[in-house]
Amino acid sequence: MSTGHIPITSSELATLWIIYQKKTMMVRVIESFLSHNQDPEATEILKTFYEGESNFVNELSKLFKQEGAAVPIGFTENDVNLHAPQLFDDIYEVMYLRTMMKIASGLHALHITMSYRKDITDLYKRCSAFAEDIYEKTTQFLLSKGVLPKSPAVTLPNHVEFAESKDYRSGFKITGHRRSLNTVEVAYLYQAIEVNVDGMKLMTGFAQVAKIKDIRKHFFRGKELSKTIITKSSEILLDSDINPPSTPAGRVTDSTMSPFSDKLMIYNTSLLSSFGLGSDAIGTSFSLRKDLPLKMIPIVKDIFDFANEGGDLMIQHGLMEEPPPMEDRTQLSKGQGK
Repeated sequence: MSTGHIPITSSELATLWIIYQKKTMMVRVIESFLSHNQDPEATEILKTFYEGESNFVNELSKLFKQEGAAVPIGFTENDVNLHAPQLFDDIYEVMYLRTMMKIASGLHALHITMSYRKDITDLYKRCSAFAEDIYEKTTQFLLSKGVLPKSPAVTLPNHVEFAESKDYRSGFKITGHRRSLNTVEVAYLYQAIEVNVDGMKLMTGFAQVAKIKDIRKHFFRGKELSKTIITKSSEILLDSDINPPSTPAGRVTDSTMSPFSDKLMIYNTSLLSSFGLGSDAIGTSFSLRKDLPLKMIPIVKDIFDFANEGGDLMIQHGLMEEPPPMEDRTQLSKGQGK
C-alpha cells in the first residue's frame, strides 16, 4: 500500500459490492434486450445505457483489484441466453429500464451518504447523474409513445391553509365527511401503482420461463402480490374520484424459453421487493389520513414476507453470493479463522 493511501471502510466495501451486483445484472438484462429490440429510438436508449453501465462495471472491477479485494462474481455471460426468443415487447423493455433507474437513483444517493473517500463519492455522483439521464430519456420516450399515464391534474391553490380540526387526519367514515386525498398522498399511491404494474408484468414473464419449480411459484406469488397492491391503491384513489393510472402497453410474449438464469431473475425480484418496501414505508409515513397506513401496513408485511421467501430460495438453491464478511473475532481467537 502506497504512502497516503486511504483504505476503504466496511460500508464503502458493502456499497461497492451491492452496486457491482446490480450493475452486472443490468448489463446482462440489457444485453438480452438489445439482441432483439426493433424500435430504433428504444434501441438507442438501451445501447447508451449498456455502454455506460459496462464502463461502470469495468471501473468497479479495477477498484476492487486496486484495493486488494476479491472481485465479486455478480452476473456473467452464463446468466443470459441471447438465443432465447423475446420475452417482453420493445415498449416494456423501456418501461423496465425506467423502473430500474428509479431504484438506481435512490441507491446511489444513499450510498453517497455512506461513503467517505472522495473518489468513491465522486463515482456515486457520476452513477447517479447517469441513472437520472437514462430515467429522463426513458420517460420522454414513453410519453412520446403515449403509453405513460401521468398523475392527475389538480387545481392549483391560491392561498395557504392550516388544518384546524383533528378530522383532517381521520379517514374513518362513520359519521360526517371524510376528506379527499391530498396531493402528497396521491403522489405515493400513483408511484405504488405505476411500479407494480411494471412489476406484475415482469413477474408474469419470469413465471413463464423459470426452470426451478419453487422459484417459478415465487414469481407467480409476486405477480399476485403486485395485483393486490394495484387493486387496493386504485380503490383508495377511486374513493376520492381519482382515476388510477392505466396503460395497455408493455406486453409479455408467449415464450417459455428463458433469456435469463433463475439466479438473475430472483435477484432482480429481490431488488424490486426492497424498493417496494422502502417506497411504501415512505409513502405511509407521509400520509396524514389515519386510515391509509392501516390499509397499507398489511401490504408492507406481505412484501416483507415475499422478500424473505426469495432470500430463502436463493440460499436453498445456491444462488446467493455472500457479501464481504466482517472478521469473526470469536473464531479468530480460537484459531479457527478462514
